Amino acid sequence: MVKSSEVLALIPARGGSKGIPHKNIRDFAGYPLLAYSIAAGLQAESVSRVIISTDDPAIAQIAEDFGAEVPFLRPGQLAQDDTLDLPVFEHALSWLKANEGYFPEMVVQLRPTSPIRPIGLVDRAVEQLRTNPQADSVRGVVPAGQNPYKMWRIENTEGRMTPLLTLQGAHEPYNAPRQQLPQAYWQTGHIDVIRRKVIVEQHSMSGGVILPAMIDPNFSVDIDTLRDWSRAEWLVREGVLEMIHPGHRPRPWPQNVRLVVFDFDGVMTDDRVWVNQDGLESVSANRSDGMGIEMLLAAGFRSVIISTEANPVVAARAKKMRLPYFHGVGDKARTLSTYLEQEQILAQECIYVGNDVNDLACFPLVGCAFAVANAHPDVLRQADRVLRHRGGRGAVREVCDLLIRRYGKA
Repeated sequence: MVKSSEVLALIPARGGSKGIPHKNIRDFAGYPLLAYSIAAGLQAESVSRVIISTDDPAIAQIAEDFGAEVPFLRPGQLAQDDTLDLPVFEHALSWLKANEGYFPEMVVQLRPTSPIRPIGLVDRAVEQLRTNPQADSVRGVVPAGQNPYKMWRIENTEGRMTPLLTLQGAHEPYNAPRQQLPQAYWQTGHIDVIRRKVIVEQHSMSGGVILPAMIDPNFSVDIDTLRDWSRAEWLVREGVLEMIHPGHRPRPWPQNVRLVVFDFDGVMTDDRVWVNQDGLESVSANRSDGMGIEMLLAAGFRSVIISTEANPVVAARAKKMRLPYFHGVGDKARTLSTYLEQEQILAQECIYVGNDVNDLACFPLVGCAFAVANAHPDVLRQADRVLRHRGGRGAVREVCDLLIRRYGKA
């Protein structure tokens, strides 16, 4: 028999998403979407175990790769579009009881579709339920964006509108100022903490006494469509929220930027090379990137190219853009450190733009690291910002425009 203080984090992640195929394991800001919920459970001090309930072996493998347990596969009949949470959680608790004799006191639901969670949210919600023995559950909520007292139903037969809610003591609440109406709250998918006995004895995912876990509305992202996905990914990439991450936590923009360091192949080019019959090589560059560099220098920023490529094309392109350069470099990090020291530039005043694993050693040496959109997966995960454009396809111009808009030097 497991101690009653056990807290189980259970993450439901079925494989048959229709709106966004393979949603739960699709790359989201460098990691599978599922990894953010796993991280929320693993990083919570109050959580004893993190288990995934899935019907999909591919999801199970990725979940295990990120540290979650997958002791069973959920039956297919419990992984349909219209399957409710309750039978999924009843199945998991029943399996754990029968096969492990495991009886957690509380169960935390962490939905993968709400990946942006405040740091400490899980522990606060668990403690809230633990210190309120009269409560059955705690549910994450945010202030509602629209007040339900101003909402309507339309009768199908006559097309007439009737108010959704009435308010005792208030005449026509839908005509009242918002400030005079009761505050309403919207439940989010960030977290539910439920006592085990409520699920298995009351056959409910909430019980009758539900306490609110208040969440900053800025974290209120529920991913159901690709538009939701893009907005949520932008929030993560920009690092505007102090949120739980499955890996590297992006650093903020530097207070000041004096130097921009660019890799060459895969950043200033599209990483392709043409070789003629005589062995001569040529690459593809972007004219708008060149214009961006010209504007960047005119705005007062400094820039340098550090490349492992020994081909003279690096020197030719750098000279055309009037940039200092180092090519044929075996140790980029050492070259960068030496350059910063010689030029008396502080690390926190420098940003680095790269695309491949040989750039990673430079990332900790600067104040902020950028990756082009098509960078190697390891680079995407370690970067502080990921650009919208691909290398050789406008990524350099994007960096230049961002810096000029943000810092406005002249």
